[in-house]
Amino acid sequence: MRKSLTKKQIIRSKTDIDSLFKAGKKYSSSCFKLLVRENSLPYSRLIVIPVRHFGNSVRRNKIRRQIKEIWRLNQEKILPGLDCAFIVYTDSDLSYIKKEEILIDLLNRSGSLRG
Repeated sequence: MRKSLTKKQIIRSKTDIDSLFKAGKKYSSSCFKLLVRENSLPYSRLIVIPVRHFGNSVRRNKIRRQIKEIWRLNQEKILPGLDCAFIVYTDSDLSYIKKEEILIDLLNRSGSLRG
């Protein structure tokens, strides 16, 4: 199994990001917000956006890596054809397992998970 996300699985285009923010449905928890929008692709894509005042670059990159890893490990449960943006507001020193629970709960509430 691949140990990282492919380039096509990450949203990079500004127009895609803008349309996700404009037309995406919003779901939030205590420290994350999820924006979900359907795309016309046979796979789902992801972007992780820590807010501007979220720690230093080390913390911002760490949370990006952790969320991408959670996404990669749970990718078979996620429905294809979705664009998802995770906006990180605060970390509050949550453990990796707690972050995974919160993110899976957000995906479940949004209807993005299978079964």
